[in-house]
Amino acid sequence: MKHYSEYTFGDMLLAYDLDDSGCMSMMLVPAEMEGRVPEKEYRPESLVQLHARGDQFPNGYGNGSTLAGTTASGAMKFVSQEREGNTVTTTVADGNGRTVHHRVSWAEGLEAVTVACVFENRGEKPVMLDLLSSVNLSGITPFTEGDAAGALYLHRIRSMWSAEGRLQTESIEEAMLERSWTGHALRLCKYGQTGSMPVKGWFPFAALEDRKAGVTWAMQLACPSSWQMEIRRKDDCLNMMASLADGDFGHWMKTVRPGERFETPEAFLTAGMGGVDAVSQRLLTVQRRNMPQPEAELPVMFNEYCTTWGNPTHANLKRIAECLDGRGMEFLVIDAGWYRKPGEGWSDCGGDWIPEEKEMFPEGLKATADMIRAHGMKPGLWFEPETCAPGSDLFRREDLLLKRDGRVIDTDGRRFLDLRKEEVHAYLRERVAGLLKRCGFEYIKIDYNDCIGMGCDDPDSIGEGLRRNMQGTLRFFRELREAVPGLTIENCSSGGHRLEPSLMAVSDMASFSDAHECPEIPVIAAALHRVILPAQSQIWAVLQASDSIRRINYSLINTFLGVMCLSGDVTRLSEEQWKKVEEGTDFYRQVRRIIRDGRSAFFGEMGDSWRHPEGWQAVVRTAGAETLAVIHTFGGEFPGEIRLPVKADRILRVMCSEGNETALEDGVLTVRLTAPFEAVAVHLGQS
Repeated sequence: MKHYSEYTFGDMLLAYDLDDSGCMSMMLVPAEMEGRVPEKEYRPESLVQLHARGDQFPNGYGNGSTLAGTTASGAMKFVSQEREGNTVTTTVADGNGRTVHHRVSWAEGLEAVTVACVFENRGEKPVMLDLLSSVNLSGITPFTEGDAAGALYLHRIRSMWSAEGRLQTESIEEAMLERSWTGHALRLCKYGQTGSMPVKGWFPFAALEDRKAGVTWAMQLACPSSWQMEIRRKDDCLNMMASLADGDFGHWMKTVRPGERFETPEAFLTAGMGGVDAVSQRLLTVQRRNMPQPEAELPVMFNEYCTTWGNPTHANLKRIAECLDGRGMEFLVIDAGWYRKPGEGWSDCGGDWIPEEKEMFPEGLKATADMIRAHGMKPGLWFEPETCAPGSDLFRREDLLLKRDGRVIDTDGRRFLDLRKEEVHAYLRERVAGLLKRCGFEYIKIDYNDCIGMGCDDPDSIGEGLRRNMQGTLRFFRELREAVPGLTIENCSSGGHRLEPSLMAVSDMASFSDAHECPEIPVIAAALHRVILPAQSQIWAVLQASDSIRRINYSLINTFLGVMCLSGDVTRLSEEQWKKVEEGTDFYRQVRRIIRDGRSAFFGEMGDSWRHPEGWQAVVRTAGAETLAVIHTFGGEFPGEIRLPVKADRILRVMCSEGNETALEDGVLTVRLTAPFEAVAVHLGQS
């Protein structure tokens, strides 16, 4: 093994090694750790992992579990490496026409690199791929001797409906990733997501932490369809890979004909000092760069769903708009139900997207949008454009719908449009973009409330059919923005089932969860700071006339963990309740630059349950000379006061319930906690 090349990108060192057989591997380390690598017993894997129909399967008991580490990957030998600007392209080939261009890119100000691979068929026969890695990192950990017993930890992030973003941490020993005594048997942790809800069970995120060296490696995959991550081991070091879900895991196969190319989804990769909480913030610098409007001011939203509960008539919306007039709301979003047919529920009618104008909007939907604008707010509208429900005419247009095994995919309430077809995009231009433009809507909430499953009919494979369809979804988002200039787009999928980087890059913000009235809102909202930007995480405060001032305070401060969105029984709030709401919206406007531009640190002691949270948590977010501390208590036991390190020398403003006290001395914020389910927000500054 010899060191071939290295490149410094920011505070990271990108290194390539080449062995005697011509196999090239890649490692990324913090630049300050250069030269601190002991001798290790390991054979680095190729920086490209691939497999195609007809190739040998892996040995070491890997067959059926992985398609990586095979002779096909081993045959990919180094050809060339070029640097152009801050992009390094490494080409490997097997001598029989299979050629892969492995691309690593970095931009000034980023704390992560992006990695992707382009497969090129230079042979004379088609190649049916069933694995092609986006990124494969070798040699973890290079800093702790031997097999690093007791040093390594695997971090993954789980997700369920109304419980998105839960960090799961286990030692490598607990994950059964210790090497075997001979190094023969493969150790493997493989996980991912199949279908069109890419964050339904896991986030496309993985991190490996060497706690003895104080270094963490982390990666994310930007993929709206089925994906997988693998952590593999045979010797002293681990390998970490991200890719499209392969032929075994996601039924994905892709034919690349002679002269054709295929490019993988992009992966984000970083290495930094500290644990997963610190290093996860580094990955978000790429998502920040990819935002449609990274410098836009964060708005104060109002969504009427928890006010009308699917009955957004003109009369209802007029009462809401009159109540909100002059209170500083930037958007009033009409949620589900505006197309509802008489006698049917809102979820049974989606697909045709024709406003119900006999009873709900007798003057037309445009008149309602104009009315909202006249009250000082931009009007928004909810759609679920990629699906159709049984009450729609579209439900029976099988020529426009996805099929599997020749039959329409039907989930007992949802069918799915085939976004690979031009006629489907034409339909959406008319029914969605056309309606938005005709009525003057400036905001769209794009919901998505079921999953296609493993895939849909395609000449190559159902997994490839799914991938192509979800690329059609990204195209729809992009074309919508072009068709309606200035449009603000919200990405929602039963709350947070689509919080992955490629969809976040075409959306201004996303629904963080459907846990709109739950006590665990701040738990979910804080957890998501590791995988999406708070500037894109829309968090609801549902306000009810029966709420105590303490509860309203709790609900409002929840939204300081992202983008503020109000809903609920606002027309019946008392003067005292409105005074607290106005305090919250004013405080939010004062700190929203910190929410948009800052970096989060996490503190707290909590029990295992999210549904019945106990203990306390705090998120301290810092941007330049300003800091926002958001503290919550839950049930059970919690300390009478907490002490938080902050980069500040003065308290600028505090929002809390009666009885809470705060003090700042020598860079330590002390907060007195007096009752369960309370919230305190502290805005701090530095001279």
